[in-house]
Amino acid sequence: MSNFRAISTLAVASALGWTVPAHAQTAQQSDALRAEISAMREQMAAMAQQIDRLEGRLVIADTKAEAATQAASQAGASASQSAEKAAAATKDVKVATLEKSNGWSFEPFGRLMIDAGSVDAPDVINDPGLGFANEVRRARIGVKGDIPGGFDYKIELEFADNEVEITDATLGYDAGAAKLTVGQHNNFQSLEELTSSRFTSFMERAAFTDAFGFQRRVGVSAEFNPGTLLVQGGVFTDNIDNLSASNNSWGADGRVVFAPKLANTQLHLGGSVHWRDFNDGQSSVRYRQRPQVHFTDTRFVDTRSIAATGEFGYGLEFAAINGPFHATGETYWQKASRTAGAADPTFFGGYAEVGYFLTGGDSRTYKGGKFDRIKPKNPVGNGGFGAVQVVARYDYLDLNDAGITGGMQNTYGLSLVWTPTDYTRFMLNYLHNEYDDAAIAAGLTRSYNVDTFGVRAQLDF
Repeated sequence: MSNFRAISTLAVASALGWTVPAHAQTAQQSDALRAEISAMREQMAAMAQQIDRLEGRLVIADTKAEAATQAASQAGASASQSAEKAAAATKDVKVATLEKSNGWSFEPFGRLMIDAGSVDAPDVINDPGLGFANEVRRARIGVKGDIPGGFDYKIELEFADNEVEITDATLGYDAGAAKLTVGQHNNFQSLEELTSSRFTSFMERAAFTDAFGFQRRVGVSAEFNPGTLLVQGGVFTDNIDNLSASNNSWGADGRVVFAPKLANTQLHLGGSVHWRDFNDGQSSVRYRQRPQVHFTDTRFVDTRSIAATGEFGYGLEFAAINGPFHATGETYWQKASRTAGAADPTFFGGYAEVGYFLTGGDSRTYKGGKFDRIKPKNPVGNGGFGAVQVVARYDYLDLNDAGITGGMQNTYGLSLVWTPTDYTRFMLNYLHNEYDDAAIAAGLTRSYNVDTFGVRAQLDF
């Protein structure tokens, strides 16, 4: 800035010097010229100070602008991180659990499944269960929670069919790797049966599970699960709806599962055993099954009533999960102990299934010896489409043995499963059933085909 002042002064002086000839200058003119130059110097000095002040303000303004830019950038990054955390927090959002500091908790839960579809059989069969139908398959609500001292409870009610039934009513004690349960609960039969209806691949479970009467019963059981090994066993009476002073039936159930993880593959190898003595609770047993949908009461395979004193069953289980692919299959044998020296029939059922996710990053999950909830990687609501899965299954049920002709059912099924979010699901099923020795005649034959279609919308919380 000092150089600028010097150069400016010289320039002005030179200009003035050129305009006043030396031979015409007088002393008075010289004094006036000096005064004018002095005044101009003062003006230039004042201008220089003003320029210095402006430059200082410019530096301060630049500093503030840079600080504001950095603050805005940090605020944007913080907002982005907050949004990511919020999205992660809401991905697995659940119904609020009420907890007290003394160890009590209260968590409501429920499920709703609405089904519709049709059953297409030969025209000569006149049955009210054929054609289109729809129903509320399940409408459940319940509560569960913890009790001080390591105990827990669960109560669940079913409201479908305009009736109120108790599905689960248990008191449990959790001792780490071991768990004790008292009350009405599942009695350890079949991977498919123990997997929640919220997470199965088809609208209905494998045919043998319903045909052989798998259901919850009142009893006491224990589970031991130290890691890859799961051991379950219990003693049970009957379903809570069938209990009475005259019902003294009882039974025992056991299940063992080995579930190692080899590299990226989750394996499941299991087996179960079931024994039951009817005593005075019942004097007969009946095995039958629908055509793989529940909205019809028509059964094309049916043993009718068999006089019996008890039953014995055993089954094998297999499953594998690797990324988007899964495979599973089971076999089960059910033997009825007949009265009056008649031969004891042994009936058989089983299935084999494979499935694949068409959406990247999605997979079936596994926990505690059964399949668990599907959690889409890109759910609807977060910019994604959810999880889409295709499943193919072969299912077999044979109710012919020891002079009893209940029929044979071979089923080929396809299932399309769309899971938009963790807690919503839509299913489309097609099933082709082939019957031999069917319980319902189609004119002069008992060998024919039945096609069923089904759709489901479901939610749970």
